[in-house]
Amino acid sequence: MNRRDCLALLGTLAAWPASALAQQPTAQRRLGVLSVVAADDVISQTRLAEELAALGWKEQDNLRVDWRSGGGDRARLAPLADELIALKPDILLAIGTPSVEELRQRTTTIPVVFAVVTDPVSQGFVHDLAHPGGNITGFTDYDGPLAGKWLEMLTQVTPKISRVFVVYNPATAQFAPLMLRTLEDAARTLHVAVESAPVHDVASIGALASRKDGGFLVLPDFFAIANRAPLLAAIAQAHLPAVFCIRAFVDEGGLMSYSTDSAEQLRRAAAYIDRILRGAEAADLPVQNPTKFELAINLKTARELGVTLSPNLLATADEVIE
Repeated sequence: MNRRDCLALLGTLAAWPASALAQQPTAQRRLGVLSVVAADDVISQTRLAEELAALGWKEQDNLRVDWRSGGGDRARLAPLADELIALKPDILLAIGTPSVEELRQRTTTIPVVFAVVTDPVSQGFVHDLAHPGGNITGFTDYDGPLAGKWLEMLTQVTPKISRVFVVYNPATAQFAPLMLRTLEDAARTLHVAVESAPVHDVASIGALASRKDGGFLVLPDFFAIANRAPLLAAIAQAHLPAVFCIRAFVDEGGLMSYSTDSAEQLRRAAAYIDRILRGAEAADLPVQNPTKFELAINLKTARELGVTLSPNLLATADEVIE
């Protein structure tokens, strides 16, 4: 290219709007997503794509997204994690504690952003929240007072509940001992008894129907989320009030839930993915606790159970299903 042609090219580029230059596609990057349950159960695949697109990362343009979901089966995650690592992604999104466990065993170099994970420090995923270190960071779905809030909600049910069965699968809810300690501390103040009710399969879920004289508290466990239908059926057969870990249970007939806003988790995870793809280090991005919660109540279910909820509880609900 001679000097005249070079000057002409520079003049052409200078005439382009700055926004047009900024929107030119970059080289395609690759995001791998590993979820314990089907993508739309907690974080919508479509919504995540929309959040990333708003930040400039568009599928089939400058980003490829590979999804792998375990369908609530812990054993399926290991081969799915192998598949994702073999694809050599630029970054990984881990949805749920078991997903983080599998990915951290396979890479210490590929950045991992997690979402919907409980107590990542005690589980050894990060050094501390402010300075995670290593290649992992993300967003928790739990802070200390949350478990106590669930228990308090059950004490605002009439007839009065004096015993609460805490439902979780030990294989997928490794954080359960932490929550049980918090619940036991809160139970002494609230004057209720807390009883562990572990489940492992559909048969043990069905056995919950025989529980009497109490209420249920379902921990934020991906096994429970994936098995909502049999869990809700067993609780309905027991004819006991229950509080759940995500809103989907209430939409499908559960009594009430108090949970993090999954849409907010999605937006925040997308923002971290964007920052890392643009050069930030996972080790420098602090792990963040939830900042937004939502309380949902199903009054139709309350009527079917023959229970009354306190006016204060109803007044603070973000949504009441009539």
